[in-house]
Amino acid sequence: MEFRDLKTQYKALKNNIAKAIFEVLDEGSYIMGRQVHELEKMLADYVGVKHCITCANGTDALTLALMVWGVKEGDAVFVPDFTFFATGEVVSFEGATPIFVDIDKDTFNMDPDKLEQSIQLVINEGKLNPKAIITVDLFGLPADYNKIEPIAKKYNLLLLEDGAQGFGGRIGDRKACSFGDIATTSFFPAKPLGCYGDGGAIFTNNDNWAEIIKSLRIHGKGKDKYDNVRIGMNSRLDTIQAAILIEKFKAFVEYELDEVNRIADIYTKELNGIVKTPVVPDGFYSSWAQYSIQCKDEAERNNLMEYLKQQGIPTMIYYNKPMSKQKAFSSEEYEPKFTITEQVSKTILSLPISPYLNNINLNNINTIIKGAI
Repeated sequence: MEFRDLKTQYKALKNNIAKAIFEVLDEGSYIMGRQVHELEKMLADYVGVKHCITCANGTDALTLALMVWGVKEGDAVFVPDFTFFATGEVVSFEGATPIFVDIDKDTFNMDPDKLEQSIQLVINEGKLNPKAIITVDLFGLPADYNKIEPIAKKYNLLLLEDGAQGFGGRIGDRKACSFGDIATTSFFPAKPLGCYGDGGAIFTNNDNWAEIIKSLRIHGKGKDKYDNVRIGMNSRLDTIQAAILIEKFKAFVEYELDEVNRIADIYTKELNGIVKTPVVPDGFYSSWAQYSIQCKDEAERNNLMEYLKQQGIPTMIYYNKPMSKQKAFSSEEYEPKFTITEQVSKTILSLPISPYLNNINLNNINTIIKGAI
């Protein structure tokens, strides 16, 4: 059994993907070919923003956003304490200070109340300049932008949506990667929309920022690649990956998103009351990058994980250590005390999920968990 069944997905899309790749090979434009621009337009139209700028990976996408905003030493950037390392890493990479914010116990996303408390703390201490907020659409569920966007405006902070796991999610009619001032996503293979390597994208409605990001991703180019007007980086999406993503995006929109939600609904129906199942608030829609349950304590979680492994069922722990506890951030003075993040990291367990998880395996997983608990 696969944790995220990319093999079955490939079999379903094999002919279309092969045709798309051979078109790139026939055309011979391997970097920034026409498929890159076609993909950018498709994704911008789907999300509902003016600009989509692709790049080499999701981490670069975050970095490019912070670069265009001029985030620097002395700035404070507020990030959730429960997420992948890259979200905090890019802040430190720009010389700024990540301020870790605790999460909501049900959604695992940044807690808006804790966010405002953290902002006020930094303002009152007066050591750092509050600059931006990076939210994360964790496991496919958009953060609570209904509450976070007003907080950003209240304190005049830039808002960056890290939609690496959230592409396809939405709140009401607003889709993930349309929130905040800039949004980013990742096309890492296991993401809701993934390629066969690394890839990423930046979304914004700001014309000026879009033009600067296009320059920054190609060595700060001006009118051509030998006219360099600013210090940038080399972060382009390969044409072959763009061609693959175009074909995978069609399947994503046509049936994958609906199917992964059907599977998540079955998990929740069967496991609710046995373990703590994920919460999707009213009006929210998840793209289910992960389906993550919570056990009553760390021992139960670890025992269940081992038992499922013995039955041939793969699981993962996202994430077993808060960001603030990572050694790389040990010098930061803004470390939360005992938090929801710390509790969740000891009890969370992610189960296999993908649009291609068949009903036999799904029922087997549910039956085994019920028996084990």
